[in-house]
Amino acid sequence: MRVIIMSDSHGNLQNLKKCVEKNIKSEIFLFAGDCEAEILSLCEMYPYKDIRAVSGNNDFRPVLPQDLYIDVDGAKIFLTHGHRYHVYSGLETLCYKAVSTGCNIAVFGHTHSRFMSYEDGLYLINPGSIARPRDGKPPSYGYIDITAAGIVVNVVDL
Repeated sequence: MRVIIMSDSHGNLQNLKKCVEKNIKSEIFLFAGDCEAEILSLCEMYPYKDIRAVSGNNDFRPVLPQDLYIDVDGAKIFLTHGHRYHVYSGLETLCYKAVSTGCNIAVFGHTHSRFMSYEDGLYLINPGSIARPRDGKPPSYGYIDITAAGIVVNVVDL
């Protein structure tokens, strides 16, 4: 199963749509916050897709939860924006939350910079920003492939 990850759209609905269309065969799409108005519009455009999302620090009247726990084919994913876990200062708090809740994958955004890591049984992935990257690279999204053989995470250019 392939899970698509997007984050930090900040008003750019077009890039969200482009990501969905590029990955139209994927069943699950995760959005790691900022800005929820576009993701709610995306849900209306693709009502047959399983799109799950959290709010971010730029969602001032959020209707979405701040954290989600998602079970996919035996993997447990912790989805959050990251600001509440101080990801600019380090990932220890985020990792602790994910591990303490039984997750083996933590997905976050907020920094607008791509990041992937695997340590002590926990996969970490930040897909960067689908609209406003801060790492000098093009807009991006990520994916998680969950199979019987294992888990693979990756971030790719939009």
